[in-house]
Amino acid sequence: MATPNYSYEKRQRELAKKRKVEEKRQRKIGGKVDGDGQPAEGSETAEGDAAGEATANPDTPPAAT
Repeated sequence: MATPNYSYEKRQRELAKKRKVEEKRQRKIGGKVDGDGQPAEGSETAEGDAAGEATANPDTPPAAT
């Protein structure tokens, strides 16, 4: 019998946690997330990206003037 690949299982758990956190973040900002973890059709984030509007990256600090 083959031995379990614990590193693979751990990576899958980490990815599941990341997906869950991202879905929660999307719900908080008002975007709806479908089952695939992608913004659902007609949500604010999907419309903003499709319209070509510039979105601010929350990880970057504001520009100094």
